Amino acid sequence: MTDTVQLQAICRFRVHETLVLADPDGVLVVPEVGLLVVSDLHFEKGSSFAVGGQMLPPYDTRTTLRRLAEAIERHQPRTVIALGDSFHDTRADQRMHDEDAATLCALVNRLERWIWIEGNHDPAPPPQFGGEVTDEIELAGLVFRHEPTEGAAPGEVAGHLHPCAKVRRKGRSVRNRCFATDGTRLILPAFGAYTGGLNVCDDAFTRCFGGTPDAMIMGRDRVWPVAAKACVPDRY
Repeated sequence: MTDTVQLQAICRFRVHETLVLADPDGVLVVPEVGLLVVSDLHFEKGSSFAVGGQMLPPYDTRTTLRRLAEAIERHQPRTVIALGDSFHDTRADQRMHDEDAATLCALVNRLERWIWIEGNHDPAPPPQFGGEVTDEIELAGLVFRHEPTEGAAPGEVAGHLHPCAKVRRKGRSVRNRCFATDGTRLILPAFGAYTGGLNVCDDAFTRCFGGTPDAMIMGRDRVWPVAAKACVPDRY
């Protein structure tokens, strides 16, 4: 696993004593157990907006699936965990193009194990795509769930908050999706093509971490570790 990956592009660190790898595409790898973790895919968000009258290009699901397939091919995991909000709503599967549905089924079926974590957008992921469904699962000393716990939660790996970080230097600023961590727990970036982001300086992260977490910011071809003190609010 990860043999073909350019390791210099990946950020290696530990979450509650478990070695993990943060990929610049936004997936987390736990090499000890051959696990790839992805969060907040939000399949069919574009078509959901279209139903409400806000027209967006209807290609978000296909783009997200392509990137996910590339990540799986790159890392060759045995297991995939999708950390909730994989489907934007309970009718997302009904709007999904047949070709995209077939691609998703093929991805799920090629893995030894695929685990859907229940999210607030998809409390009951569609059964026709296969895989297991649960509210949380423990593997490799880590607990995987959708919504992060407020207060201390050693070993927790969650999604839901769509973390982003903003860094300002020499009069210029950069804002991008990131992995948020304090070394004891981790919140993954949203993977979906149409998902936004919440700044790690927001109170929602403070309630989880007790302060601003460190950020592993996703660059074009590598992950950049940034200390909490270097992260600034969006209004800054």
